[in-house]
Amino acid sequence: MNRLKKGDEIIVITGKDKGKRGSVSQILDNGKVLVDGINLVKKHTKGNPQTGAQGGIVSKEMPIQASNVALVNPETNKADKVGVKVEGDTKIRFFKSTGKAVDA
Repeated sequence: MNRLKKGDEIIVITGKDKGKRGSVSQILDNGKVLVDGINLVKKHTKGNPQTGAQGGIVSKEMPIQASNVALVNPETNKADKVGVKVEGDTKIRFFKSTGKAVDA
């Protein structure tokens, strides 16, 4: 079970966007995540008159390593580690500092 899911509120803990918050929009297979409004880069695109696409400089979100983000604990409003434990037949994510379930 992944420690992050789509829609989770996260905070960046290292890198150029350190301290910024956002929500996970996509989780990639290579251990990276796409976060709304985080890790924006300028991409130069070439126009294509056949499709009507206009060229220029476009701001685009790029993936960030999952180890560089942490889940935000709504009780403390700070970054927190996440653990996984098995209760019955289901796996549950929980905050390591408080022991409470993430999805509850």
